[in-house]
Amino acid sequence: MRLPARLTRPARAVRRSVLRRRRLLAAVCALVAVVAGVRAAAPAPPPTVAVTVAARDLGAGAVLTPGDVTLVRVPPDSVPDGRVRDPVGRTLAGAVRRGTPVTDTALVGAALVTAHPGTVALPVRLPDSAMVALLHVGDRVDLVAADPQGGPASTVSQRALVLAVPPPTAGAAADGLPGRLVVLGVPQAQVSDVSSASVTHFLTVAWSR
Repeated sequence: MRLPARLTRPARAVRRSVLRRRRLLAAVCALVAVVAGVRAAAPAPPPTVAVTVAARDLGAGAVLTPGDVTLVRVPPDSVPDGRVRDPVGRTLAGAVRRGTPVTDTALVGAALVTAHPGTVALPVRLPDSAMVALLHVGDRVDLVAADPQGGPASTVSQRALVLAVPPPTAGAAADGLPGRLVVLGVPQAQVSDVSSASVTHFLTVAWSR
């Protein structure tokens, strides 16, 4: 059965149009095939791992906020030891440059003494804020306890390591506590003596070699 002329005319027109452009269509099909082949043969992108880094330069004692850190992707063999996935809310023990990975040893905590076996990270409140302002991370100090009743002074820790000097908190004046906290690395055996002296004596520090 023959199709009506009103149907055969458009079909012939389409066929003629395709035939006129057959070389172009063939070239397009060949290009598509080449691109698909190249993509199929291309190696998969190398694996990466998300690492938390400082989004800007940060000072010692900064309490990290979401805007202080960002994620970058690095090869698995470039992932630093002790990386911290979510450090928001933690306090920096020292200054950190923009782009530096945030690791456990950069934060106030037990990891600060990883490289010092037998040493404990101990927060100690020193009564003189101005004295604390003179301390720097890495200093070695002797911790001296002076008896407020006039008794003799005694050294309760020798060559304690200054691990962190957090800045004064916003409510420091309101809480009624004098001085400032400093985080010291002291031998395990001296923790009790230092803790007791911080309550009953006036603590001061002397720089040691």
